[in-house]
Amino acid sequence: MSLGIRNLQRAVPLRRAPLRRRLELNLKAGEIPQPDFAEDYNLGDIFLGVEYIFQHCKENENYYDILTVTATHGLCHLLGFTHSTEAAWQKMYQKEMEVLEELGRHTGDRLQPLSRGLF
Repeated sequence: MSLGIRNLQRAVPLRRAPLRRRLELNLKAGEIPQPDFAEDYNLGDIFLGVEYIFQHCKENENYYDILTVTATHGLCHLLGFTHSTEAAWQKMYQKEMEVLEELGRHTGDRLQPLSRGLF
């Protein structure tokens, strides 16, 4: 698998090297893996371009809200959700809504998932 990281100057291609043995799992989106070893509980990493997010917040948007919603979106990807088709996007959107509603119950915020066009 390869990954392109884009910054303001240029795209930088990266190769993802396996850091440990391959973990073969056949999971559906949203299913939580049950690994055999503690080190396999790591689902992956989420990298947020916080400067980019800050610069692109509209005047009426709260930076911390957008950051929270973007992190939630990344977490859904780590759990296997995608938005490559309309049906997959609907499932991912529903999961984001569940997570954000739960966060809202604890914080008092009313967060909404980002619209499909942003991804």
